[in-house]
Amino acid sequence: MERWLRRRLPRRLFARSILIIVVPMIVLQSVVAFVFLDRHWENMTTRLSVATASEIATIVDLLETLPADARPQILAAASNNLFSDISLLDGDRLPAPHRKLFFSLLDRTLSRQISIAVGRPFWIDTVESTRFVEIRIKTKVGILQIITRRSHTYASNAHITLVWMVGTSLVLIAVALLFLKGQVRPIQELAAAAERFGRGRPVGHFRPHGAIEVRQAAWAFLEMRRRIERQIEQRTAMLAGVSHDLRTMLTRFRLEVALLPETEDTAALVADVDEMQAMLEDYLTFARTDTDEHADNVVVRDLVTEAVRGYPMVSVRVEPGLTANLRPNATRRLVTNLVANATTHAETVGVEATGGDGRLLIHVDDDGPGIPDEERHAVFQPFYRLDSARNRDHGGTGLGLTIARDIARRQGGEVTLSTSPLGGLRATIRLPL
Repeated sequence: MERWLRRRLPRRLFARSILIIVVPMIVLQSVVAFVFLDRHWENMTTRLSVATASEIATIVDLLETLPADARPQILAAASNNLFSDISLLDGDRLPAPHRKLFFSLLDRTLSRQISIAVGRPFWIDTVESTRFVEIRIKTKVGILQIITRRSHTYASNAHITLVWMVGTSLVLIAVALLFLKGQVRPIQELAAAAERFGRGRPVGHFRPHGAIEVRQAAWAFLEMRRRIERQIEQRTAMLAGVSHDLRTMLTRFRLEVALLPETEDTAALVADVDEMQAMLEDYLTFARTDTDEHADNVVVRDLVTEAVRGYPMVSVRVEPGLTANLRPNATRRLVTNLVANATTHAETVGVEATGGDGRLLIHVDDDGPGIPDEERHAVFQPFYRLDSARNRDHGGTGLGLTIARDIARRQGGEVTLSTSPLGGLRATIRLPL
């Protein structure tokens, strides 16, 4: 039962807050309405019906006990003071009874009281008119016809109370919804700001407001963002210094090696310097942040085409008219990185881009040797190398896939590996549209 309710309850805070307010109010109003109808409405109708039946019983007794010449005065007095109209009809047969309504409280209550108080055959009509009730009593002096107002026998104004109850509830619910919307909006803005920051997009003008707890969460988020940005700036400054110093040293190595005679030893030194230069560039690319680049709406076909421009053997298939809000340079480097890795180990490489469910999917397929399932998670670790897939002659540093996943995650996306339809490896980029 709990799981069934959890699956069917709304998941948003605003909708759940509405339920917290509306459901108790509906239950309360239902209980109050039931008690009111069961007690007040029925009791008032019973009392009015008892009074009407007693008056009819008194008129019947007077008509049957007093002389015939007094009957007109009795009927006139009753018509002026008790009922809307009262008269004696010729004949001794009552009309056929009307079809009883299922929810006719008046018909049921008034009939019961007339049976108790008068004790004579009668006919009652509570259906034909909405303002009057017609009653016919079979007496010793004829058929007594009585027409009285419905309000004299029935608590007809009870619905006014129900209207007030429902109307007041609707007003209170509307006011509660306005206040709830104001309380939920700061939480929604905080969630949107956190999502934008997680995707590497500008947070914009975000100001903490709302309840104290929401303000505390918002200030904590802003402080976290400042710390992350400060850490990235410090890392960038440190890497800039390291890059300058290391590149200076490598340049000096190159000059010193160039002055040496060309031998096998010097050739090995040159190869080591080149490898150190490649490793340095890859490491700086991995550690460099892209927070300075803002996301923009780009045409995916143009972006992918530029990314594979240096690889003419790569086939490209992109969904027509597909656009996405991305960091152009970072995403282009992401695709290029995966394509370069695929072309290193395969002869046939294809890139396919599609969109759906708010996500951009870019598949890079190849027919190479692939990566075993048990190592597909480990290859994203920095400097992790697969001996079976590559060797030192390829010049790789083990940072290619790490850089790719880092770029994707900075935009709120992910890079995963699976088996390609071409028989090799499929690298899938998932990015929010």
